[in-house]
Amino acid sequence: MAGSWDGGYDSGSQSDESYNFERTHVEPIYDAFVCPLTKQVMHDPVTLENGQTFEREAIEKWFKECKESGRKLVCPLTQKEVKSAYLNPSIALRNTIEEWSARNEAAQLDLARRSLNLGSPESDVMRALKYIQYSYRTSRSNKHILHNTEMVPKIVDMLKSSSRKVRCKALETLRIVVEEDSDNKEILGQGDTVRTIVKFLSHELSKEREEAVSLLYELSKSEALCEKIGSVNGAILILVGMTSSKSENILTVEKADKTLENLEKFENNVRQMAENGRLQPLLTQILEGPTETKLSLASFLGELALNNDVKVIVARTVGSSLINIMKSGNIQAREAALKALNQISSCEASAKVLIEAGILPPLVKDLFTVGSNQLPMRLKEVSATILASIVSSGYDFDSIAVGPDHQTLVSEDIVHNLLHLISNTGPAIECKLLQVLVGLTNSPTTVLNVVSAIKSSGATISLVQFVEAPQKDLRVASIKLLQNLSPHMGHELADELRGTVGQLGSLIKVIAENIGITEEQAAAVGLLAELPERDVGLTRQMLDDGAFQLIFSRVVSIQKGETRGSRFVTPFLEGLVAVLARVTFVLAEEPSAISLCRENNLAALFIELLQSNGLDKVQMVSATALENLSLESKNLTKLPELPPPGFCALIFPCFSKQPAISGLCRLHRGTCSLKESFCLLEGQAVEKLVALLDHTNEKVVEAALAALSTLLDDGVDVEQGVLVLCEAQGVKPILDVLLEQRTENLRRRAVWTVERILRTDEIAYEVSGDPNVSTALVDAFQHADYRTRQIAERALKHIDKIPNFSGIFPNMG
Repeated sequence: MAGSWDGGYDSGSQSDESYNFERTHVEPIYDAFVCPLTKQVMHDPVTLENGQTFEREAIEKWFKECKESGRKLVCPLTQKEVKSAYLNPSIALRNTIEEWSARNEAAQLDLARRSLNLGSPESDVMRALKYIQYSYRTSRSNKHILHNTEMVPKIVDMLKSSSRKVRCKALETLRIVVEEDSDNKEILGQGDTVRTIVKFLSHELSKEREEAVSLLYELSKSEALCEKIGSVNGAILILVGMTSSKSENILTVEKADKTLENLEKFENNVRQMAENGRLQPLLTQILEGPTETKLSLASFLGELALNNDVKVIVARTVGSSLINIMKSGNIQAREAALKALNQISSCEASAKVLIEAGILPPLVKDLFTVGSNQLPMRLKEVSATILASIVSSGYDFDSIAVGPDHQTLVSEDIVHNLLHLISNTGPAIECKLLQVLVGLTNSPTTVLNVVSAIKSSGATISLVQFVEAPQKDLRVASIKLLQNLSPHMGHELADELRGTVGQLGSLIKVIAENIGITEEQAAAVGLLAELPERDVGLTRQMLDDGAFQLIFSRVVSIQKGETRGSRFVTPFLEGLVAVLARVTFVLAEEPSAISLCRENNLAALFIELLQSNGLDKVQMVSATALENLSLESKNLTKLPELPPPGFCALIFPCFSKQPAISGLCRLHRGTCSLKESFCLLEGQAVEKLVALLDHTNEKVVEAALAALSTLLDDGVDVEQGVLVLCEAQGVKPILDVLLEQRTENLRRRAVWTVERILRTDEIAYEVSGDPNVSTALVDAFQHADYRTRQIAERALKHIDKIPNFSGIFPNMG
């Protein structure tokens, strides 16, 4: 029969088991049941006028072929002509066949059900599952039999089989029996079956995985099961992962994607998808969903952890919609929108998208509005947080109107309002508003506007007071703001810090904390580094407070590798060195400064720091500190005590020559040392400074050249200084600096130094043949400032490029 176990649906070989299934027929296949043309059991038997019976479809096809070929109509069995093509339905035979088929199919389905047992041989189970698939596809009546015989739970049991082939075939069979069958889907949704199916998704690149996805797709067509699938831990995560897989079968990827689309009907599933990187359903709901869903998911968006690329996508997709909710919704709606905007604004690129979408005016309005329509303070804090993120994006805020009179964020009245809020709110919102000012003062195009507004508001005192705030975030924000302001209002800040309140001590205390290197410490030392370096009063107070001793120990600790590194180690070290260098600017006024430098051998430390490759600021500040120390050397050198001239020397000057004293400094003509008199020659610093003349940073070159020029200064033996530079091979690098003329300051310094070097005849003679040097000096003589032109003129006289008339006209005034 067509539906027997060993029929066309079973691609396996014949076996004893298939014979056993055939013997379950209630009765044998009668010849009358079989169509002579198809050799298959008939479904719609019809009889010709000669009494022969055929399958309707087969005999109709026979007659059609006869007509098309022009032949007479003949019976295919007798080959005798028939007068009529009329087909008489054989209703009795059809009913008999149907009853026979039903009895045999029921018997075979029963045997298949009994074969679905974990203890049955694999071949029996496979044939049973194949027969169920075939039977289910070919007979409606069998679907009712499957329901009544609890066949579906038996198939589900096969998912526990140890045979991969059986498990795979069971998944395939379940998919077939639930297609367009809500009853079977309901049965499958009971118990832990869905969870079991989901487990097969974790079988990487296997047939089971593919079948499980196809089955879940069929189940997901039922709304009742969508929630069930989504509730299985890991189901949505795995499905989302499959949709982005590059190695997965393309059909499997499509099924996984369609399954997720069906699961989107439930909000909880949408939330899970968003958590696992599939954000589009959530964004679609925010744009198109019911109001309640829209607000719920907007609030949820504010809790998601998103990477920066995703934030940009979200901002472009729903940014405008969220801004509209923030502007026109009720408090609940505005809160949801603000939470979402807070999340997606914390990235520079997404912040710029929101700025272009118009977030700034309503944001500023929310912050400053008072009265019945004002936001609760907790939401103003969120608004302030968003504004701080927006401002840190580096946008040109001087061009965006945020108020009714075309005010911008850096307009005086807007900054005044921000300062007023800072002084009249709690620590949390104060911190965010200070961060707003930090962002505005980070930009060279807006910092001056903020400085002007702070000065006109008289808010400097209150801003400095935050340095002592107990909340760390608030302290950090205030210190970073003051650091940004210090290059523009350093004297005002120094005056406040020098007061008796203790803010300077608070900054020193922060720097002293030995807990690694924090952002707060880097900001604190950066603030002190930016204050006017020649403010004697501030330096004196720092000396009295022991600040320089502490800072020295922190520098040494970093140099020795004892301080744990972090991303703030570079700005922290740069700030420490700059603050420590302050002490070298007050050596003439403060004896205690000289004592500190001697006790800690600061000259040696700064020489060592010259070799901090990659830390330009450290090298520049160290060279400047060495310049200051070297300038003081001539005052600290111990000159030898010579005996008074004898009687003969008084009468005969030829006897007045003093005896030579060995061991004296060539430059300072006295007893020198690096530690006591800060002599660069004794400290072997000259070669290291010469090496910096080739630096790519002109500020480092300028500082190094300034330090080297102290070897040629008034009060030292200039001839010996030139000789020292020659020995250190420093003359050519200095001439190269003159030739490059990178900045006006460098040219001014180089001309001064070269003029001193050219006072040595041998060098002047050698240089006179170099047309490039002559050209550079002529250019300085013609175009530099008045003082530099005078020095260039003297240099040109040394190399005979300008006549020296002083010997010819000695009394010309």
